[in-house]
Amino acid sequence: MVLSNDNVTEGTMPAQGQMTIDERYKYLQIQRGRYLAASRQGRSQLLTEMEEVTGLHRKTLTRLMSKPVVRQPRQRQRQRAYSCEVEDALRVVAESLDYPCAERLTPGLTRMARHLARHGEMDLTPELLEQLERISVSTVRRILQRIGRDEARLPRRGRERANQAVRQVPMRRIGWEEQEPGHFELDSVHHGGSQPTGEYVHTLQFIDVATGWSERIAVLGRSQLVVADAFTFFLARVPFPVLEVHSDNGSEFLNGHLLRFWKERVTGIQLSRSRPYHKNDNRFVEQKNATLVRRYLGDVRLDTVAQTQALNRLYDKMWLFYNFFQPVMRLTNKEFALPHGPSGAVACKRRFDTAKTPFERLCETSTLSASARHALSEMCAQINPRRLRQEIYIALDRLLGMSGAMPGIVEDVSFSLLMPPAKLAQPA
Repeated sequence: MVLSNDNVTEGTMPAQGQMTIDERYKYLQIQRGRYLAASRQGRSQLLTEMEEVTGLHRKTLTRLMSKPVVRQPRQRQRQRAYSCEVEDALRVVAESLDYPCAERLTPGLTRMARHLARHGEMDLTPELLEQLERISVSTVRRILQRIGRDEARLPRRGRERANQAVRQVPMRRIGWEEQEPGHFELDSVHHGGSQPTGEYVHTLQFIDVATGWSERIAVLGRSQLVVADAFTFFLARVPFPVLEVHSDNGSEFLNGHLLRFWKERVTGIQLSRSRPYHKNDNRFVEQKNATLVRRYLGDVRLDTVAQTQALNRLYDKMWLFYNFFQPVMRLTNKEFALPHGPSGAVACKRRFDTAKTPFERLCETSTLSASARHALSEMCAQINPRRLRQEIYIALDRLLGMSGAMPGIVEDVSFSLLMPPAKLAQPA
């Protein structure tokens, strides 16, 4: 028995297109003002309209319009509609299915009850079966909340629990005003095409926040072997010390194998990650994903060793072009104006410095040694940027003209590695 004068029917779900009781009373309260102010003919038209909208009888509407439309509390408590056997049956079925929600449990309730009865887990009578067939989702929800659980649920692996390695890496956001080179944002770009199934190529892109120095490496798949190879190649090619690698929460970056790679074979580098569902924490690399990867490759599918090798040759040329010849602008100041306008929005005016190439910005710091600066300057002086740009587009056309993987043909992913296997096994 319900021991309350509350309207327990408020939680029931109406049929499709049908008003709930609260909606009906609210509608009638609005219409009552029009009804009292209308003429005899107008009242008749309003009654016809309310009859069509609410589905109530005309005499009922006339009676409701004669006094304030207020929902009266129940004078007599509703009797129990379902027996204790229904609660026992729900307890057995819910436990057998590991306590799903009422919306998932109710549609197959009678089917599962028959199934459990055949296995001797419960006694099923015709009266109990009839009650299980007509019980509503709301009633099942209330009963399940009341009876609780006899046993704990099976362990669920949530987003954080599924990858325990994520918790070992602190969350932070590299500030836009960072002046020291070596703080890299990392992200992966998928090249799975319209059907991203099976193994396909991914681009790992590293962007230095202070200078805009960029590194791109293509890997076939996301296994520990190819990702560790990409990290080793990245550390070997960057001409200045890497202080921090900041990635998102992807399992291709944060897993037990790669954490051991960073801790045991690469020392002195801080690992950090962005906050879950905060894509703007990796804003520098996300912007470069669009301009330096997607703008070249689009959504084409790449899934062979030959395509991976060709893409890395393209990235070698882009490494020279964008780090030595493409100027970038860096944010230097943000000015926030007072809220104005009807929306009260705060205007932000951003100021940028003079455009310089990443190599020029790197030379302005004390990060590079004299020998490294001289070697890079000599290499930059010997490159024809116009010819290099043509070579980039020739390499891109050659890549896009290559055929994809053939069904039934298996390739060895080790042929796509950039570093020798012996180099991967040694500490960096």
